[in-house]
Amino acid sequence: MRTSLWAIIACIGLLGLSACTLHEGTAVQLPDRLPDHYLERPDQSASAKPLQRWWEQFGDEHLNRLVTELFAQNLQLEQALSRLEQARATVRVVRSARFPALDLNADAGRAMQPTFSGDVTGNNSQYAAAARFELDLWGKLAARDRAAMKSAEATYEELQTLYLSLAAQLADLYYLAVEQRAQLELTDNTIVSFEDTVDLVESRYRAGLVPALDVYQARQNLAAAKATRPLFSANLAAAEHALAVLLGRYPKRELAGSLAMLPTLQETFPEGLPSELVGNRPDLRAALRRIEAADENVAAAIAERYPSVNLLGNYGYSRQDFSTGLIKGEFWSLLGNLALPVIDAGRRQAEVERNQAIVRERVADYQLALLQAFQDVEDALSNSLATEQRIAGLVETEAATSGALRLSLNRYLYGINDYLPVLTAQRNQFEVQSQLLSSRRGLISARISLLRALGGNWMTEEIERRLASTTGAKQP
Repeated sequence: MRTSLWAIIACIGLLGLSACTLHEGTAVQLPDRLPDHYLERPDQSASAKPLQRWWEQFGDEHLNRLVTELFAQNLQLEQALSRLEQARATVRVVRSARFPALDLNADAGRAMQPTFSGDVTGNNSQYAAAARFELDLWGKLAARDRAAMKSAEATYEELQTLYLSLAAQLADLYYLAVEQRAQLELTDNTIVSFEDTVDLVESRYRAGLVPALDVYQARQNLAAAKATRPLFSANLAAAEHALAVLLGRYPKRELAGSLAMLPTLQETFPEGLPSELVGNRPDLRAALRRIEAADENVAAAIAERYPSVNLLGNYGYSRQDFSTGLIKGEFWSLLGNLALPVIDAGRRQAEVERNQAIVRERVADYQLALLQAFQDVEDALSNSLATEQRIAGLVETEAATSGALRLSLNRYLYGINDYLPVLTAQRNQFEVQSQLLSSRRGLISARISLLRALGGNWMTEEIERRLASTTGAKQP
């Protein structure tokens, strides 16, 4: 009997030493070779780090203050920070299973019970400490610990992704509001100019110099300009309302600042090399951590199919004081429990297969996210280049329309041509100036999208600062 017992213990020990071979892990299949350069930037050959705290490059102190307020008050960030604290607390919960647990128990009471010699009444009390510990022979508990840790790391990376997204969203809304205010100013100036033209045409009509058609055409231009104003006003209101909610406020106006202007951008922003994108994007790092967490869950599911060994201990003091006598003293027990799964209708194997399928899903998620990351950069570069070209064309068009308006108006005043060329030139000038404002804001939006797509690491400092100010924030 003794020989058989030692043989079982030796067998369990050998299996425990080989526990690390139960699951070898899943390798993430990356592309064989990342591109040498971005498709929309073929002349890129040198490495350059993406801009840190990129919104400061616009040189707008009001925007900088709004970003600071965003990081302090945004409710989506508050939710994400709470999720991070939950994930880190989960790590501590899961990790606790790898250590012994100790409970203290105390019982006291008074009872009466009948006996052959009569009723017996007495007091009884018991004080004990109970300990339990599971031997992690197959690495099940360690795998669960690592899975929780990887999940917490993924949550942290997702928080960084949210910082990136919200900063870009705020800057985009900010300059949308600035543009709409500039559109309103342009519209108001155009309305004043058209009103002057209407007065001029009406005075010439009263003098019998021009037909009534010219008056109606002049009024048509004025009415069209006035009709565009409510649209720009509504767009401005919507942008400022969205800014307020982003900052954790009720909708309000003037958040973008009445004196803010669209900035003049430098020629380009450094985008770095494609090979650096994987390390700079927190959403890609989060996807990798999710794969690793799922892979550890596979290891835990496999280990669940093997025997579990638990040690139980109990030590205490008991006192029973009856009318028939006093019984008191210490007591203890030590128990080893070995449980071997035999028949479970395939439940544990199905759990292994389920977790393996989750790993494959996570790998596909990562590969898709990687492709979308490159698409984000290429789209932003393409939009930026196209918008730059459009702005150059609109600048030339504006110069031409200004000349055409000036010449047509002079010819009209001298009676050389009718009012139609003036009408066309006025409308064209207003439209091209409006399009130029929209395109300049579009270039800013494209640059913001590029900076968001390139990622970075400036978010770490912001997160740690926020966590330091949060009571109870703990590292796993």
